[in-house]
Amino acid sequence: MANTEASLKEAMGSIDGAIGVALVDYTSGMALGTVGGGKNFDLEVAAAGNTDVVRAKLRTMEHLGLQDEIEDILITLGTQYHLIRLLRAKSGNGLFLYIALDAGKSNLAMARHQLRRIEANLEV
Repeated sequence: MANTEASLKEAMGSIDGAIGVALVDYTSGMALGTVGGGKNFDLEVAAAGNTDVVRAKLRTMEHLGLQDEIEDILITLGTQYHLIRLLRAKSGNGLFLYIALDAGKSNLAMARHQLRRIEANLEV
């Protein structure tokens, strides 16, 4: 099992095209850890904004009566992919992993696979 910082560093180092990665508490909107980003990509702002996305989707599922779990939420921009992976209850209920990827340098299927693997080893 890996701690938060080690897991986020692994995501940045092992996922091609990674711009920034964060572990986020969607009850508060706070990033519990971040790696990457920079002056042109504020991971704290991204964490808070993506919390709204997660909450909206969970509310919609509740209104629709869907008895299912969100695995990933993918937002595709012209030059970036933003991938949100909700953590399973065993590793961190109320948390999600968020990664921003350069669309020209990343393989989305591989990024999803790597994020699942990192989640499985994450100890919060």
